[in-house]
Amino acid sequence: MTVKTLVRAGLLGFAIAGTSTIPYAAAETLRVTGGTIQRALKVPMNRAVVVESDAPFAELSIANPGIADISTLSERSIYVLGKAPGRTTLTLLAPDGTLITNVEVQVTADVGELKERLREVLPGEAIEVRPANDGIVLSGTVSSAAALDRAIDLANRYAPERVSNLMMVGGTQQVMMKVRFAEMSRTVSKSLGFSAAVNGIAGGGDIGFLGGNGTYLSNNNLSNLFDGDSDTGISLGDGTEGAFQIGFGAGDVEFAVLIEALESKGFVRTLAEPNLTSLSGQAASFLAGGEYPVPISDGDGNISIEYKPFGIVLNMTPRVIGDNINLNLAAEVSAIDQSVSYTDSGLSVAGFKTRKTESTVELRDGESFAIAGLLEDDFQDLSTQVPWLGDIPVLGALFRSADYERGQSELVIIVSAHLVTPTRGDALALPTDRVRPPTENQLFMRGITAVTNRPVSGGAGEVARQDFTGSYGYVME
Repeated sequence: MTVKTLVRAGLLGFAIAGTSTIPYAAAETLRVTGGTIQRALKVPMNRAVVVESDAPFAELSIANPGIADISTLSERSIYVLGKAPGRTTLTLLAPDGTLITNVEVQVTADVGELKERLREVLPGEAIEVRPANDGIVLSGTVSSAAALDRAIDLANRYAPERVSNLMMVGGTQQVMMKVRFAEMSRTVSKSLGFSAAVNGIAGGGDIGFLGGNGTYLSNNNLSNLFDGDSDTGISLGDGTEGAFQIGFGAGDVEFAVLIEALESKGFVRTLAEPNLTSLSGQAASFLAGGEYPVPISDGDGNISIEYKPFGIVLNMTPRVIGDNINLNLAAEVSAIDQSVSYTDSGLSVAGFKTRKTESTVELRDGESFAIAGLLEDDFQDLSTQVPWLGDIPVLGALFRSADYERGQSELVIIVSAHLVTPTRGDALALPTDRVRPPTENQLFMRGITAVTNRPVSGGAGEVARQDFTGSYGYVME
């Protein structure tokens, strides 16, 4: 056996031993024929490709050994091992020193194993994997945003921070949120009070007393109690619908009784149903109301104006994860409350009555959650009397006053999620589609303020032909 044969056998054994620690790769051979190559040589990182030449070569070199390593298997075969992502050039020279060819070697990330892992972890997902210089490009259409995140996370294991995402999420990924604010509040208050007064005139002076604790008495002057003079007699304050005065006189003595009996009831119903549609993973906001100016001082006496939004405010970020909808929601219904205000240097700022919630829930298409609720029951009563006199049986009622007030309120916030798709414009109807302004004859001669308008074609026409007597809003199908 010649020395040349021993060297070739040793190099071949070294190549085989070197590839034993490299992940399995399908055999790939590039042929060089007549000084030309079939194609550019693409070598996965940590994998090998064999280059065969029809013409024997005497010398070969690699431009950048850090990208690819080469070894000679025979005078016509070359073993090329990818080391790092990049491009370099392999040069083959004939025994007479002439150039046989230059082979472009492109070392890319190994995507074979990544493809296998993606098929195992995400079966049925049409994900395409391509190397790109020192990174990986993912493309195709996946069924959900969760599958997209898993594919990117797995690709980052093979090329950290070098993954380009060109994948798209298929199917319905637009979410319409319907939020319902329902609030009912009722109040009941009753009051019953008696006040007695005796006035005596002697020597030009007034003597007398006022008994009880009249809620509506605003002046305790007993002079000229029955002369009708509001400046000197007993006058009644605001809200005296239930007050009644009786009295009589005997000589220089006058008697008066003020009876106060009042019952009030109140009922408030608030209903708001804001709807908002957004793409999965994208934030959306909604405001139906206005902005209230609030003066702000900078501490140096300068006043600036900031505007606080009020009304129906809805902010949401939906995210479709498989068959579920993960929703981060912040909803608010507010109104100006003039009963709570602040006044300073002629500036008056009203308060706000607000009901709001912020939550993250997960639900399926068409399902609903009650994400907030409040049941409030307030009760207060008060009893006042003249000491000792109010304790007298029967007659003591003339010296006592009692009142109580009770308020109940209940608030529920319900959120519903729907996966939606766009529809044709003629399938939607607006409230303005069903009415039109009247003509001058209809307005002045017949007193008609709105004329029914019924389109005759499309889905909007079908909706408009329905009877919407009473309250109406918008219709979506």
